[in-house]
Amino acid sequence: MGLGFFAPAVMEQYSKEAAVFKPTKLSVDSFTATGVRARVQGTFMLDASRVEANTVRNLGRLGTWMARKIETGESNVRVHLPDYGDVLLGTATVPGIVVSIRNGQATDVDVMAHVEPGEADGIRTIANDWLEGKLERLRLQGKADVRLKSGIFSLGTQSVSENLVFEGQDLPVLPKFNITRMNFTEVSLPGHQKGMAADVCLGLTNSYPIKFIIPSLAFDILVPSCAQTDPYILLADATSEVIHIEPQAEVQVNASGVIREIPDMLTKACPGSHSSPLDSLLGKYLHGNEMTIYVRGGNSPGAPRWISDLLASVIVPVPFPGHTLSNLIKNFTLANVHFSLPDPMAEPGTPEAQPKLSAIVKVLVDLPKEMNVPVNVSRVRADAEVYYHGKKLGHLDLKKWQKANSTRVDAQGRETPELRIEARVDEAPLHITNDGVFTEVVQALVFGGRGVLLDIRADVDVKVGASFGKFAIKGIPAKGKVVVKPISRGFGNFSPKVGSLEILDTTKTTFTLQAKINFTNPTQYSAMVPYFDIRLINNGTILGHATAKNVSVKPGENENVVVQAVWDPLTPGGKKGHDSAREFLSQYLSGKNTTLVIKTYNGTIPSQPSLGTALSSLEIELPTPKLSTPKTPDDGDDGDGGSDDDGPHFIKDATVLPTFINFLHEF
Repeated sequence: MGLGFFAPAVMEQYSKEAAVFKPTKLSVDSFTATGVRARVQGTFMLDASRVEANTVRNLGRLGTWMARKIETGESNVRVHLPDYGDVLLGTATVPGIVVSIRNGQATDVDVMAHVEPGEADGIRTIANDWLEGKLERLRLQGKADVRLKSGIFSLGTQSVSENLVFEGQDLPVLPKFNITRMNFTEVSLPGHQKGMAADVCLGLTNSYPIKFIIPSLAFDILVPSCAQTDPYILLADATSEVIHIEPQAEVQVNASGVIREIPDMLTKACPGSHSSPLDSLLGKYLHGNEMTIYVRGGNSPGAPRWISDLLASVIVPVPFPGHTLSNLIKNFTLANVHFSLPDPMAEPGTPEAQPKLSAIVKVLVDLPKEMNVPVNVSRVRADAEVYYHGKKLGHLDLKKWQKANSTRVDAQGRETPELRIEARVDEAPLHITNDGVFTEVVQALVFGGRGVLLDIRADVDVKVGASFGKFAIKGIPAKGKVVVKPISRGFGNFSPKVGSLEILDTTKTTFTLQAKINFTNPTQYSAMVPYFDIRLINNGTILGHATAKNVSVKPGENENVVVQAVWDPLTPGGKKGHDSAREFLSQYLSGKNTTLVIKTYNGTIPSQPSLGTALSSLEIELPTPKLSTPKTPDDGDDGDGGSDDDGPHFIKDATVLPTFINFLHEF
């Protein structure tokens, strides 16, 4: 650039406009204690056609034709940043060169320069602006004192100053990379500790005509923090292998890192939030969104000190592609299901007013093949939606952390290993959001004689323990199916029988009985029933209702279940109901075979009217038990050892019958 300074101002202008240098190769020969030895190769020529002014072009061609060649002595080129307070970016010591300056004659240039970095603060400032996308224009100003000569004539020392502007597409960009390999393993650390090691291989393209070898370097791997005083959390330390970079060629970068422990700041909830920095980081990754980690230079023993200091002053954001884990959980299901009916006195819409579910949650996780670190899941929770035939039934509230245990199953004939997780869930509310769908499910279970297949879509959170620490992974998407076996395998096997009966109270039109009932639960389901009320019907007339409270129902035989029944046909049926009830009692007392039908209604479970309505199609017909007094020793047996009364002996206590007869007289 300084060739024009051996001549008057017109020659200076000519040399600036006509000079053309085409670099063909740039390489770093070696790193020194203070900088780098860089080799620059290319061609230099003066092209007069680039000069716009005719006078300058003609005089320039004449002067350079007469001089033929020009030689420079060794010089120090200082590069400044005028837009950043004229900070010194670096200094290059350039050896002397000889070039032809006649128009159109090319000279091959091959020089070895020693480049030293300038002020660290200035380099860090411009680097941060570039990394943060704030650098739209970069102006460099080179300054040098150059000794010139042409032939045997010394032209003295000329002060040269030249500006170079980069903007738009001329500004360099961080190369895009692909992760071609990433493996995680457990490693032993000093002090009998263990950590997690990561082995990573990156592929990228060098699109510039530059060649050099990067020595092995150490880095700190940082993740974002929510603390205003310290925006980063140190997660791991990493070391890169020696990197060979060829001009305009593919580059392979191998690096390894170690997580020694999970920092407390990483898993601690941010102020005013329930999420931690780790939640935010993994949340983006698990949903396939790009997340950002940060790389800062560390102490690299194999590299010159100035490189470590320079890299340590700059934090580079590295976009890390997300990886959706929609197929991470292969199966999510429930086993040993136990249903509890809601509290009848609960306020509608509250958790207490919802049916509750207890079960064993079974989760089958398809571990990534890159993950070769022993992990243990200690707790699990989920936010689950339940569907039937594609229609939403409700929301299963599993938001409380449940104790869990996990077992790793190595890949045997499969591509990846599995992790089997089991957790016991007790009394999880099932919030019914669609009564119509709920009715379909109940009717299919009770009357359809077939099982029901429910779909579950959940976001699962797990607390994970590993040798290097404990942490939570939240929001893992999961899908599964729950097979609910049919409730009705024949309600003819229900077979309710009364073990004892006691009249508690009578009025002119009502009486209250308490009975102990034995019955068979023909299903495989158990349930806790805090309150259950059914109607007693004969020929379409409601004669009364029966109530059970705090009943634990198990599969198979259930004995001595206390039920209170109220005879009250007048309230629901008026005079017509009263007359029908008298006719029923008349037939009953005359020894005719009579029956009662038990049936649910919308008040069967006050806090869940839809359940009573759904079951109202179920009618269980029972023969009305016959009344008798206990036999005395003088009664003896009949000839065949049987009883004259072949009906169930409902009333065991002789004091019950007079009370009942008095009621009938008043009724």
